[in-house]
Amino acid sequence: MRLQITFLLLLPAIVLSAQKRPIQFIFSSDAHFGITRSAFRGEAEVTGDKVNTAMVAQMNTLPSLMLPKDGGLKQGEKIGYIDYLVETGDIANREETAIQSAAVSWDQFKQVYIEGINLNGSTGKPLDFLLVPGNHDISNAVGFYKPMQPVKDASSIAGIYNLMMHPKTPLTAATYDYTKDKVNYSREIGGVHFMFITLWPDSAERVWMEKDLTTVPNTTPVIIFTHDQPESEAKHFTNPVAPFDINAKAKFENLAAEHYKEGISAKGEDATTAIEQQGWVKFLKAHPNIKAYFHGDSNWNEFYVYHGPDNAVNLNVFRADSPMKGKYSSKDETKLSFQLVILDPQKKVLTARECLWNTQPRSKDSPIVFGESKTVSLK
Repeated sequence: MRLQITFLLLLPAIVLSAQKRPIQFIFSSDAHFGITRSAFRGEAEVTGDKVNTAMVAQMNTLPSLMLPKDGGLKQGEKIGYIDYLVETGDIANREETAIQSAAVSWDQFKQVYIEGINLNGSTGKPLDFLLVPGNHDISNAVGFYKPMQPVKDASSIAGIYNLMMHPKTPLTAATYDYTKDKVNYSREIGGVHFMFITLWPDSAERVWMEKDLTTVPNTTPVIIFTHDQPESEAKHFTNPVAPFDINAKAKFENLAAEHYKEGISAKGEDATTAIEQQGWVKFLKAHPNIKAYFHGDSNWNEFYVYHGPDNAVNLNVFRADSPMKGKYSSKDETKLSFQLVILDPQKKVLTARECLWNTQPRSKDSPIVFGESKTVSLK
């Protein structure tokens, strides 16, 4: 009885201690299974599954590493654990001519990431995956104006939907419907509201976001994870000209439900998104507790601030590199990176660190090198 009483008295302290532990997660994007890198570790035309396998092997080494003394959270300390892996889309490359199907790419992702990552969180349980689709995953499901084989294959986005949305009856490539099966969900993690949305916060997505945020106190920080950068891309919107289809002349991809408002073509210098961003900026002003935004799509490691087309907001943004299509790392493999993000639940402070995982390409056992870092307050 005395032992039981002692345990009960200690339990609140144990729970409180767990709540104080920093939240630690990996942030990556644009795995692009299905294509090749022109060069990687002394080989030419290296497949996406091989490159991603090498990156995952480096991710698995994180717990044993010591963090640099860079002024960020836990500086100089051992990492110890990883709670989550966030991947913001383009798991499968668009299955254009000579590129494998989304079904094959999704199977490779499951093997390389879901089965290959052996990291545990602070409680000792395996890390959780937090995924959203990218424009390539979506195009495979809805079609594209260039030939694809098969013409449509929703395997990767259906797989993401099943993992994240937990439907009673799992969807298949045949039953998935992009018009209604959106990967929109949220998680309360360390006193912060993590919001995961499909592609970009266009007017249709903001309907779900508004409803979701009604459950969140305005004192709770919010972080958005999605595929597109805060400006998005004109071609990702829906064709504004009847019959509103996907065609090679206009080059709209019909990925965001919102119709493009600034012209009848998605190509050329005039294809900006300033008008589309106005609604997004208005939303940010109405929800000042949105404090950070993570994305892929155009890929390199970058920590920056989004101000909107009229310089009306200040939103901390974190952009991830791609193992296959990085703007700089595709040409210089020593720049390949993902991010390690640490969140202090008590102070509501976040540090993101660039993890350069291939600085010595000829030595696959060379350790991760920490590059740039950014610490921001979420208060």
